[in-house]
Amino acid sequence: MHPICPTRQPVKSRTSSPLRRAALLAGVLLWAGSALAADKIVMNLGWSTPADSNYSIPAKKFKELAEKYTNNALEVKLRCCAQIATEDDAFKAMQLGTVDAYFISQNNVSPHWPLMDVFVLPYIFQSEAHVTKVTTGPVGDTIRKQLFADTGVHLLTFGAPSYRDLFNSRLAVNSMADMKGLKLRVPKNKVMIATFQAFGAEPVPLAWSETPTALQTKTIDGGDNGTSVIKDMKFYEFSKHLVILDHFAGVAPMFASDRMMKKLNAEQAAAVRRAAIEAGAYHTEIQAKETAEIRQWLVEKGGMKMTTPPRAPFIAAAQKVQQQFATEGGPKFVELVNLIQAAAK
Repeated sequence: MHPICPTRQPVKSRTSSPLRRAALLAGVLLWAGSALAADKIVMNLGWSTPADSNYSIPAKKFKELAEKYTNNALEVKLRCCAQIATEDDAFKAMQLGTVDAYFISQNNVSPHWPLMDVFVLPYIFQSEAHVTKVTTGPVGDTIRKQLFADTGVHLLTFGAPSYRDLFNSRLAVNSMADMKGLKLRVPKNKVMIATFQAFGAEPVPLAWSETPTALQTKTIDGGDNGTSVIKDMKFYEFSKHLVILDHFAGVAPMFASDRMMKKLNAEQAAAVRRAAIEAGAYHTEIQAKETAEIRQWLVEKGGMKMTTPPRAPFIAAAQKVQQQFATEGGPKFVELVNLIQAAAK
């Protein structure tokens, strides 16, 4: 007699319960999300000043637009305060591919690419509108192409035009004669050094990272920076004299390494360039309104005393500096100077 076998019950699938199915689905979604995150391209975009300083305006707008235009295939991480490089070192780092993207004032580019000094020449621009016409027109395109050909670094946007304002802790400057003997910090840029020598001052070349300490310890009497930088860095706490000369017209160029751009396909690269140009235009709109407001703030809230000395002697001295560097710069330099001057007509 055969033993009676118990009836085998059907085995339920481990995924048959709603709870288990939900857990499995969540796991699949988490895996898919991780895979997508791993595929996302990351761009670290840096600048040297505080998080909410003037550079943050185009940086935040670029992040918004670049991520939108690439359908979030690109993630832009904003790195203020010299987290990934100093402004003095960032250009070389982009040539090496160790920094993705960075905002660098033009005077800190020219040690690596001397033709950028055409933007540093004193009184080379007649107005902010002149700067914009140059940077957004054929001259700007020529500079972009030549810069990349010579250095392998991409100039994505010139950003907003602005002027550098002079400040010092010693005296009010009412004429060029008052500049005599003033120890003024300048970037390590030969055009800027020569300009302040022509104005009668004693320029002291210092890295940006050393400047705040030098102001506090009175190693220097002052310097010059973009109007917003004087406020952002709180230089008004150490220097109570603000001097409006409009001697150097600045821009806020954003650069990217070739290594970074090669991570993008053609469509993504076009989207990044579009985002940079639009962020620069947005910055220009904001900047145009802010310069006068910040100067007023520096006087009313920052306690600075503002002077506007007659410019004729400064312009005459600046023209000699222009001639000197046009002669030393060679044919390409002279050609760019002529194109910039012609754009003012």
